[in-house]
Amino acid sequence: MDDKASVGKISVSSDSVSTLNSEDFVLVSRLGDETPSTNNGSDDEKTGLKVISEEGVSFKIVGNGSEQQLQQELEDVLMDPSVTELVAGPDHLGGVEHGYPTTAVPPRSGPVPPKLEIVLPIQGAQESELNERSYRDEPSDLSPGTPVPDEDSVVFSKLTYLGCASVNAPRSEVEALRMVSILRSQCQMPLDVTLSVPGVSEGTVRLLDPQTSAEIANYPIYKILFCVRGHDGTPESDCFAFTESHYNTEIFRIHVFRCEIQEAVSRILYSFATAFRRSANKTPLTAKAPPLTPDSDVFTFTVSLEIKEDDGKGTFSAVSKDKDRQSFKLRPGMDKKIVIYVQQTSNKELAIERCFGLLLSPGKNVKNSDMHLLDLESMGKSSDGKSYIITGSWNPNTPQFQAVNEETPRDKFMYMTTAVDLVITEVEEPVRFLLETRVRVCSPNDRLFWPFSKRSYTESFYLKLRPMENTERKSNSDTLYEVVSLESETERERRKTTASPGILSSGSHGSMVPSPPEDDEEEDNDEPLLSGSGDVSKECGEKILETWGDLLSKWHLNLAVRPKQLPALVRSGVPEALRGEVWQLLAGCHNNDHLVEEYRTLITKESPQDSAITRDINRTFPAHDYFKDTGGDGQDSLYKICKAYSVYDEEIGYCQGQSFLAAVLLLHMPEEQAFSVLVKIMFEYGLRDLFKQNFEDLHLKFFQLERLMQECIPDLYAHFLNLGLEAHMYASQWFLTLFTAKFPLYMVFHIIDLLLCEGISVIFNVALSLLKTSKDDLLQTDFEGALKFFRVPVPKRYRSEENAKKLMELACSMKISQKKLKKYEKEYHTIREQQEQQEAPIERYERENRRLQEANMRLEQENDDLAHELVSSKIALRKDLDNAEEKSDALNKELLITKQKLVESEDEKRRLEEESAQLKEMCRRELDKSESEIKKNGSIIGEYKQICSQLSERLEKQQTANRGELEKIRMKVEGCEKCSILFSKEGRLKVLSARKEGSEEDTDEEKEALKNQLREMELELAQTKLQLVEAECKIQDLEHHLGLALNEVQAAKKTWFNRTLTSIKTVTGAQGKESV
Repeated sequence: MDDKASVGKISVSSDSVSTLNSEDFVLVSRLGDETPSTNNGSDDEKTGLKVISEEGVSFKIVGNGSEQQLQQELEDVLMDPSVTELVAGPDHLGGVEHGYPTTAVPPRSGPVPPKLEIVLPIQGAQESELNERSYRDEPSDLSPGTPVPDEDSVVFSKLTYLGCASVNAPRSEVEALRMVSILRSQCQMPLDVTLSVPGVSEGTVRLLDPQTSAEIANYPIYKILFCVRGHDGTPESDCFAFTESHYNTEIFRIHVFRCEIQEAVSRILYSFATAFRRSANKTPLTAKAPPLTPDSDVFTFTVSLEIKEDDGKGTFSAVSKDKDRQSFKLRPGMDKKIVIYVQQTSNKELAIERCFGLLLSPGKNVKNSDMHLLDLESMGKSSDGKSYIITGSWNPNTPQFQAVNEETPRDKFMYMTTAVDLVITEVEEPVRFLLETRVRVCSPNDRLFWPFSKRSYTESFYLKLRPMENTERKSNSDTLYEVVSLESETERERRKTTASPGILSSGSHGSMVPSPPEDDEEEDNDEPLLSGSGDVSKECGEKILETWGDLLSKWHLNLAVRPKQLPALVRSGVPEALRGEVWQLLAGCHNNDHLVEEYRTLITKESPQDSAITRDINRTFPAHDYFKDTGGDGQDSLYKICKAYSVYDEEIGYCQGQSFLAAVLLLHMPEEQAFSVLVKIMFEYGLRDLFKQNFEDLHLKFFQLERLMQECIPDLYAHFLNLGLEAHMYASQWFLTLFTAKFPLYMVFHIIDLLLCEGISVIFNVALSLLKTSKDDLLQTDFEGALKFFRVPVPKRYRSEENAKKLMELACSMKISQKKLKKYEKEYHTIREQQEQQEAPIERYERENRRLQEANMRLEQENDDLAHELVSSKIALRKDLDNAEEKSDALNKELLITKQKLVESEDEKRRLEEESAQLKEMCRRELDKSESEIKKNGSIIGEYKQICSQLSERLEKQQTANRGELEKIRMKVEGCEKCSILFSKEGRLKVLSARKEGSEEDTDEEKEALKNQLREMELELAQTKLQLVEAECKIQDLEHHLGLALNEVQAAKKTWFNRTLTSIKTVTGAQGKESV
C-alpha cells in the first residue's frame, strides 16, 4: 500500500469492529466515540444471552446494558478465581468454553439494575443452535471439557457462508455493508459452515465443515482488518462480514456470513474483539534467551519510548526526565500519549506490517495478564521512512493506572512497563518489545516542560530468527522465519554481569541512546547548543559597505600588500556579504589555481579515513539548513573537502574538528576556494601543528593559556587549581576547532575574521575574554559544575548578537604580545625537560601506558558508538537507495508509457495523413464528376433547345399546311354551286328555310358523304390541335428543367465546397504545371 503506509486514524462507525492499520480491533458504539451504546430498541441490546456450561456454570450477556457492560459480564466470569482454578491450564482464559465446573458466580457489589434475561441454551434447543465449544484439530467427538492442546477458540454453528469478493477499501463500513447486501441478495449456492474464532490474538479464524469438522479455510487474526454487521431493521441484520489481506497487503477480500440466529451476530463480533484484546499466556520471548552470537540470524531493533502530556494549550508535549534517576517526570490527572519509535538497525530489513497492541502496566516484571491495552491513535512510517511510529492514548485516571497517577515522594521513583506487539510480514508469529522505565509523578505545580529538555528512553533488542523450511510454511504465506529468541540490551548486559560478577559492566546503561549529559536547568535548558546555530544577517550600513568597497578596490591593485586600515576594519567585523572575498584575500588565496586543479584530482582518489569523515559529516552543523539533510548538497560538498584534505595532507590526514572549519568556509565560498583557504589555515596559520607529535603543540597552548590566566585572572586560576580543573578539560575544542563546534555562527564568523587577519594567537584573546566574562559564575561552581558551565551556558550566552559583539570587543582590546607567548613557550619546554629528567623511565612508561590504555578504552567506546552510527547510516542509505531505485523504476515506466504514446501519436499522424490524401483524392474525383455533370447538363440543355426549335418549326409548318388546306377547301366550296349554297364564306353550314321535297332524297347521299368528310376533317383538326398542345407541354417541361439545372449550377458555384474544389483544382493545376 502506498502509501500508503501512512499513519492511520480511528474512524467511528456503528456495529463494527475494526483494526487500525490492521493493528487492533475497536468496539464502536452507535452514539459516538466515548458514549456507551444505550439504544434499547436494538435486538442485540434487548435480548440477553445466558451461556450455561455442562457443569452448570452460567454467565450472563445482558441485553439492556451497553457493549462495555456486556464485555464486563463476560470478563467477570472468565477471570473468576473459583472458575479458573479448575480450568485445565491458564491458556483457557483466552476463550469461552463449556468445561467450567459447577460454580455460582459471586454477586457483584452495589445495586444491580433490573435486567431482562432470555435464556438460550447452548445445546439441545431448536430455537438456538448457538454452539460454543473449544475447537481443536482433533475429531469433534471429544468431550467439550477436554483441554485443548493447540489453541482456545469459540465455535459458532448454524452459519451460512454467502461468499467473498474483492474490495478496494477494506476498512470502509459503507463498502463492506454494500458487499454484504449484494452477496446476501445474489448468493445462489450458500454453504453451511461452522466458524471457529480464537480467544487470543495469536490464533487463527477457521471455517469448518459442520458434518466432518474438516477445515475448509483459515485466516490468521493478524491478517483480519475489519469486521462489520448489518444494521438493525434491514434484511442484512442477521449477517456479518470481515475483511482480510489476501496473500499480501495489496489484495483485500471480504467474507460474508448469515446467522440463523440473529442474536449470535453480536456474540461473534465480541469474540473477534476479545481475540484482539488478549495475548496468549506464553512465556515471554525475553525470558530465557540463549546467548546470542553475531551471525546473520540476529536482527537488531532500536525501540524508543516517549511520553507526552496535555500541556493545557490543546497540544501534547513530551515530558522531561529527572536528571539524577533518568526517570520520566509526570503530572497526575493529565491525559497522556505513549509514542513508540521502532527502527531496525542491522541485517536484512524486515517489513513491519502493523501493530495490533500497545499495552501498559505499572510496575516491573509484570505478568502478561496485568498488562492493559491502550487505544491506538495512529501508526505508520516516519516521514523519512526510517522508523515505524505507534501512538496510543493513555488515560491515567482509570483505576488500573492509579499507581502512576499519585504523587511520588521526591526521594523515590517507580517502574512502568510498556509493551508493543508488532506483526512482521516475514516472521511467522507476532513480536513483542517490552520496555521497563522509571517514572516519578510530580506535583502539578512543578515546571516540567523545559524547552529542548525532552528525553526518550531507548532500548536495543536482538531478535534471533530461524529460516523456515518450505515444508513448514503455510500455503500462500509470506512468512520466512520463526522466532528463536528475543533479548534486550539490558538483559544481555545483566546476563554478562551475572556470568562474570568480578567484572564491572561499564555498559549497564547500554540501552540508552548516547546523549549529552543532563545539567541543571539553567540558561533556558540543559541541552548543549547545536553546532551551526544562529542566523547571520547580510544587512550592513551603506557607509561601512562604501568603506570596504574603497579598501577592496585599493587592495586589488596590489594584493601582495595589505591596506593599513584593514586590521581596524576587521576588528569591527567583516560584512557578511563580503566575507567570502575578504577571507580568500586574507589567506592569500588570490592566486590558487594550482590548488583548485589539485582539489579536482584529489576528490577522485580514495581516502583511508573515509569512514571517520562520513561519520563526522552527519554531526557537523546539524542546526544549519544547508548541512542538516543527509545526502544533501551541503553534506556532499563538505565530504569532498574533508576527503580531499585527508589525501592532500598524508601526515595529519583528517582530524576531528576539521569538518566544522570546512563547513564555515563552505557557507561563504565554493568548495574549491574553501579547500584552498582550509589548506592555508592548516599550513600557514599553524593549525596542523596542534595535531602533530602527540598533540605536543596543543599542550603548549594549554600551558600558555593557564599562564595568561594566572597573570590576568589570578583568582579564577587559583579556583581552577583548587578544583583540579586543567585547561585541556574545557579548552580543547577552542583550539582544535577554532570555536566553530559549539558557539553561534555570528561569533564564529567574527573569530575567523580575526584569525585570518592576525593569526592563531587570537584564540588566546577570545579564550581569556570568555573566562573573564564568566568569572563570577565559574567561581561559584565545583569541578562538575564548571565543566557543565563551559559546555552549555557559555555558548548559549552568546546567541545574542549584542553579547557576542561585547565579547569580541573585549577580545580585540586585550593585548597579548608574541614576546610573552615566546617566554611561556620557553618555560613550558624547560618544565618538560625537568620532568623528563626527574621521572624514572619505568614511571614514565607506566604513566604513558595508563594514558594509552585510557585512550584505548575511550577509542573503543567511541568505536562502538561509531559502528552503531555506521550501521544506522548504512541502513538509511540503503533505504534511500531503495527509494531511488523505486523512483527510477517509476520513471522508466513513465518513459515507456511516453514512448508508447509517441508511437501511437506517430501512427495517428500517419493515419491522418492517409485520410487527408484520401480526402484530396475524393475531392479531385468529385471535381471531375461535377465538371462532367456540368458538361452533360449543358449538352442536355442544348438538345432541349434544339428539340424545342424543331417542334416550333414543325408546328408552324403544320399550321401553314392546315391553313392552305382550309383555303383550298374554301375555294372548292365557293366554286361549287351546291356547296356554296350549303356553306357560307366563313365556312359554316347554312340552314335552308325552305327545302324542296323532291330534292331531299337526291341529296341525302351527298349530305352523308359531306358529313363524313366533315367529320374526318374535324377529327384531323382535333388531332392536330392535340399534338400542338402536347408539344407546348413538352416545351414548358423542358424550360422548367432547364431553369432548375441553371439554378443548381449557379448555387454550386457559390458553395464552400465549390470554392474548396476550385482551390484544390488550382493547386493541382499549378503542381501539374510545375511537374511539366
